[in-house]
Formats: sequence, C-alpha cells, structure tokens
Amino acid sequence: MKILITGGAGFIGSALVRKLVQQDKHTVINIDKLTYAGNLDSLTFKNLEHKYHFHKVDICSRDEIREIFDHYRPDCIIHLAAESHVDKSIGGPENFIRTNILGTFTLLEVVRDFLNSRRKEKKDFKFLHVSTDEVYGDLTINEEPFNEEHKYAPSSPYSSSKASSDHLVRAWYRTYGLPILITNCSNNYGPFQFPEKLIPNTIISAIQGKSIPIYGNGEQIRDWLYVDDHVEALLNVLEEGTIGQTYNVGGGNEIKNIDVVNQICDLLDEFNPSNLDHRGSHKDLIDFVEDRPGHDKRYAINNSKIKRELSWTPKKNFKSGIHETVLWYLQHQNWWKRIFSGDYKSN
Repeated sequence: MKILITGGAGFIGSALVRKLVQQDKHTVINIDKLTYAGNLDSLTFKNLEHKYHFHKVDICSRDEIREIFDHYRPDCIIHLAAESHVDKSIGGPENFIRTNILGTFTLLEVVRDFLNSRRKEKKDFKFLHVSTDEVYGDLTINEEPFNEEHKYAPSSPYSSSKASSDHLVRAWYRTYGLPILITNCSNNYGPFQFPEKLIPNTIISAIQGKSIPIYGNGEQIRDWLYVDDHVEALLNVLEEGTIGQTYNVGGGNEIKNIDVVNQICDLLDEFNPSNLDHRGSHKDLIDFVEDRPGHDKRYAINNSKIKRELSWTPKKNFKSGIHETVLWYLQHQNWWKRIFSGDYKSN
C-alpha cells in the first residue's frame, strides 16, 4: 500500500513510520509540520528514497495536502498529527483548537474530494484517526475501565479538541460515507518520546541530577501502553478493522504516577549508580509540586473489543517496557541532548 501518515515525525508517528519502512513492503508518505515536538532525528533512513517520502506540511494547509494526495494517490491515511501536551493546552489552547480540530476537518475534506473524484479508489480507501482515552474524562478508583461506548467528558483543552476531532470523523462517516476507523489509546511510552512527557522527563531529569517534578501527591493513575504495541494495534485496525468502528487500545498496566517515577529511579540506581554522588537514591530528586488544573484522577482502557475482534494483545508489560525505555535513554543521550540544545531543528 501507499500509506500517508500525518505527524510521522512525532513520538507515535515515528515509531509507526520506522515499523512500516522496515517491513519494506509499503510506500510511506510522511507529512509533518515539524513543530517543537517533531524530530527528524527519530527517522534516519538510508537508501530508501523509493519507499519513504517526507514533506514538511501543515495539515491545515488544504492546497498543499490536496497536492500530496493528487501526486501520490495514497491507499489510506493514518492521522496522528496533533498538539498533545495537556499542560501546554492549558497555557495556550489556540494551537490545539487549530491543529486538532481545523486540521482534522481539512484532512477529511481533502479525502472527501479525492474520493469523489476517484470513485474506483473509494472502495478500498481507509481513514484511520488516532485519538486518546482522555476524551472520556477520568474514572474513580472503583469504576470500570473505558469501553468504546463510554460517554465523552473531556477535562482539558487538549482532550476537548481531540473529542471534537473524533466527532468530526464520525460525522463524515455518517453524512458522507467516508471510510473511517478510530482508535482511542491509553498513555504511550518508549524510546524517542519527547522529553516533556512524564516518563522521559523523569529519566532525563534523574540522569542530569535535576529535580523530578510530580503533580500533587502523585496518586493519579494511568494505563501505560508501550509504543511498539500501539503501532501493532494500529496496523491491525488498518488491515482488519471494520469501517465505521472505534477500537480502544490499552496496555493493561494501571500504575500510579508516583509508582512509575519510583520504578524509574530504582532502575537508574541499578544502571547508573555512579550518578548518585551524595544521594542514596535517585528518589531523593523527587519534588512534589502544585497540581495542575483539572487533573484527571484515573484513566483505564477496556481493550476487550480489539482483542476479541482483531486478535491484538500487548506484548510488553510495564516492567519489561520501562526497563527497555530507561536503558534506551541512557544509551542515546545524544538524541535528547540535541533536543535541549536545539540542534535537532537543524535537520
């Protein structure tokens, strides 16, 4: 297939691009605006120009997106491009509204025009929209995990913008018959994640001997999904999913934020003891800070539908996944140091 990926220089997008390029059976077209979190250091391919094409494009630019569709005539689109950091959405929501809502609308309209003008391609085309479990709001300790029928109750500007994009995608399916699929995933982690997120921020701060900030008391619970497992789920949905359906993708690893940080510190105590200096443990760097507004208490995904219908199950439990992740950040310090220096933007 010719697969068009939006946001392919981001964390999940780059993992997906790497997987597809390594398979060497698809042509991958990656479009990314390269905002601060877009990093081409995560995509270093050689002698694969016939299989991989990159275009620096804003998904809100309809004319440029249309030109790419007309040139490549892709068989499907996997839409990952999004502003995704909750803290940044609270401080400045405008970019989230523009990219996540207007950008999704633009893609839907370009795809609709493309398929209307090429009706023979409409039969097999697929629009896979990748979203988040945060659209469902949060859960109490005793509530059942989110399933695909759970009502939407987003808490932040970020999750509200993603909820809006989900509704747009479903509306274009119901109104125009666009061949769509939707996934809502739990919190991703793994190699190549931008340092702003909890796990890489904790690892990098600890390596550097800096304080590790934790919101509130750290009792918030997240369901952690290893990024490569998520990529496998996306490809399963793309290949075998039923048009018009939503699939929740969760790792089955509900863990408190404070416990995540403590596990990382334990691993760094083991892997990098020379960094301890006068400290007894990297845990001495933990700093509890004022909680952010509207902080969701708990996310948890019921992934029984994708297991039952598409035979997908996550391969990594959190213990093995966080072990690999911590080692990766220790062994690839040049990757994240280029982010802090700004050199990654020179590519």
